[in-house]
Amino acid sequence: MYDPTTPAHGTAENPVVQPESETYYASQWQLVWRKFKSHRLAVSALVVLAIIYLCAAFAEFVAPYDPHVFDSRYVMAPPQVPRFFDEDGFSFRPFVYGYTGRRDPQTLRMRYEIDTTKKLPIRFFVRGDKYKLWGLWENDLHLFGTEEGRIYIFGTDTLGRDLFSRVIYGARISTTIGLVGVFLSFVLGVTLGGISGYYGGIIDNIIQRVIEFIRSIPDVPLWMGLAAALPADWPILRVYFGITVILSLIGWSGLAREVRGKFLSLREEDFVMSARLVGCSEWRIIAVHMVPSFLSHIIASITLAIPGMILSETSLSFLGLGLRPPAISWGTLLQQAQNLRTVTLAPWLFLPGVFVIVTVLAFNFVGDGLRDAADPYTR
Repeated sequence: MYDPTTPAHGTAENPVVQPESETYYASQWQLVWRKFKSHRLAVSALVVLAIIYLCAAFAEFVAPYDPHVFDSRYVMAPPQVPRFFDEDGFSFRPFVYGYTGRRDPQTLRMRYEIDTTKKLPIRFFVRGDKYKLWGLWENDLHLFGTEEGRIYIFGTDTLGRDLFSRVIYGARISTTIGLVGVFLSFVLGVTLGGISGYYGGIIDNIIQRVIEFIRSIPDVPLWMGLAAALPADWPILRVYFGITVILSLIGWSGLAREVRGKFLSLREEDFVMSARLVGCSEWRIIAVHMVPSFLSHIIASITLAIPGMILSETSLSFLGLGLRPPAISWGTLLQQAQNLRTVTLAPWLFLPGVFVIVTVLAFNFVGDGLRDAADPYTR
């Protein structure tokens, strides 16, 4: 490291190393990480994504209630806002006020009013509904809840189920389908795009014509047709993987085009020629020498492709052509928000859509940061 007390010319035992020279000795990934850290919006978005995926991974623990349990006493109940102030002043422990429900004699609709006499303190690490974490370990410990009564931070749906718990459980499917789908698209895109760009000739023509055919078909009708072809009696898990495969078969063409263009420019480079001269096989040249040379660009492209996968699943499930109840995803939750009655009487049922927007924006910000950091030599 640079020491200001060292003479400008340095010594034989302790030569001067200017701070700028560290850049020339850093690896490519070190340069990418340095520039990514300087992108504050991308780093903040990465923290948001980490929180969302942690909640999805530990949904049973984070959600206060079983997402399938309903309470007919609180159908379409509004959200209970956590508070820190009451009539006695500030309270260190957050709390919510209870409901007082009554049925409107004219419309027969339940109306809920805040009852300040029912003060429900919010406690952390409370015992509640039993669950099996990841289907393996049985437990009943939840992140938060109340010892008396029930708390509905996001309100309830048309059957009286806790919307917050359902949103947390829905994140598990809606966010992981993007990761699984993009991984399959990555394998197809890099493999077929690499073959097309490296070998060229008739193989390149065939693969490019297939890509052009796929990209010429309108996306939404193609998604709807393929998703509708899934048997209605399939179990939830099989439908989930079916939707993932469908989205992957459609989404690989863009990445394949980018990989092909990179391979066309790299296959005549000196390091590729040197690998051929020392006897490396063609697959080793592709996998060990060519793909890693622009892997940072591929990672940035993948990050920007994940929001598309999430939106695709949400759109299909919203239209009733993707995942179907009792499966819980953000798309299936938004099915209840398809009519004017929801807009006027229960606007909180749109909250799953807010999570979709936040997740997609976070992925876009992270993708922008990675795309800028992929070329660390630019200012």
